[in-house]
Amino acid sequence: MYKKILVAYDGTPESESALHECIQINPPPSTEVHLLAVIQLSPHAMAGGYAPEIEVAAKRQIMEPVLERGRALMAAAGLNVVPHLQMGEPVDVIGALADALEIDLIIVGHSHRKAFAMRWWRGSMDALLVERVKASILVAVRP
Repeated sequence: MYKKILVAYDGTPESESALHECIQINPPPSTEVHLLAVIQLSPHAMAGGYAPEIEVAAKRQIMEPVLERGRALMAAAGLNVVPHLQMGEPVDVIGALADALEIDLIIVGHSHRKAFAMRWWRGSMDALLVERVKASILVAVRP
């Protein structure tokens, strides 16, 4: 069984399917479940090498309640969840957190209606998540 699970969540229906997939796995209480929301800055802010405080504050104000809703949903299912809100390119942030926490399983959502190169999969410079991490990846597909 997995000892450490990371669920990528941004409040979209696709990422919500990742939450439900984790709940369905029904990990034992000893499993560390980490819920990650990523604040992705505009290309303008990223190109300048800085993050304008107004943009960061506005996106944080949006993502904090989203992350809390995801945590509450998983907690209601009996999971002990550690929330993480980080800033950056999703693939890079997921990869770095997975490495730092020694994650065994990463769960991401995916929609058949979107191109495969969605934000969880392909970061800047076409960095693929599957090539970036050492953990297994479970792709939750929205029914």
